[in-house]
Amino acid sequence: MCENKKAQLKELKDIYSFWNNQINVISRKDMADFYERHVLHSLSIAKIISFKKKSSILDIGTGGGFPGIPLSILFPETNFTLVDSIGKKIKVVKAVSEELNLKNVSAIKERGENINGQFDFIISRAVTRLDKFIPWTNGKIFNNNNNSLKNGIIYLKGGDINQEIIDARLKENPTLYPISKIFNEDFFETKLILHIPLK
Repeated sequence: MCENKKAQLKELKDIYSFWNNQINVISRKDMADFYERHVLHSLSIAKIISFKKKSSILDIGTGGGFPGIPLSILFPETNFTLVDSIGKKIKVVKAVSEELNLKNVSAIKERGENINGQFDFIISRAVTRLDKFIPWTNGKIFNNNNNSLKNGIIYLKGGDINQEIIDARLKENPTLYPISKIFNEDFFETKLILHIPLK
């Protein structure tokens, strides 16, 4: 990882601490473990895919910018659209993007299902159950696959999700990546990355 990316990732905690004092976007408890619970969790996606240049990623329910902001730092030539229905959270995303001079991030206050356009991947971090989330993505995935994984959803989720997968009635079974095999911290023991190909 180049020094500029390391410096930007290092700056994140100070920037989020400042904004968290103005607008509570991250719980106080989580701020104590900010890098583990937010940054590292987000970056676990980079362990299963290295997004190609000019790929387009939609982050639905980004909250304060996770997983989109850390990934946008890591992949500066990939385009990220971060969406949340809560205005104060998008205000923070815009402020963080401006402070770090992230040219590959756009932030939109909107519900994910109302976003127009198509993307290579839709990413999210446990916004809702899969059977609710997947309909929000209808029509939003490009047909052409340019990355090592098929276009679709990359979803960060915790706990036992077998019933959710059944309820979602997927055409193709998702691939599950236990984050505990990527990072050793106890926090990741029950955390998973799901790749759900949609094309």
